[in-house]
Amino acid sequence: MTDEYQKWEYRVQTIGSIFGTKDQLIQSTLDEWGEEGWEAVNVFTPENSGKVTIVAKRPLTERARRMRSMPGMGQG
Repeated sequence: MTDEYQKWEYRVQTIGSIFGTKDQLIQSTLDEWGEEGWEAVNVFTPENSGKVTIVAKRPLTERARRMRSMPGMGQG
């Protein structure tokens, strides 16, 4: 028996402004992330904020793991 299980990488980003977040911006962000293999697992509005925070995940690949270990190459 092997201890292998699915490993994930996560991405968290807050978009919009205190004046609100347009649906088009949310949709275009989700569309862009979907093209990159990200799946939104949570979308919420921080308290007293018109902004939207998106939490997404995708399977962690060997290539992504190598990229993350290189200085300056992580998600920002």
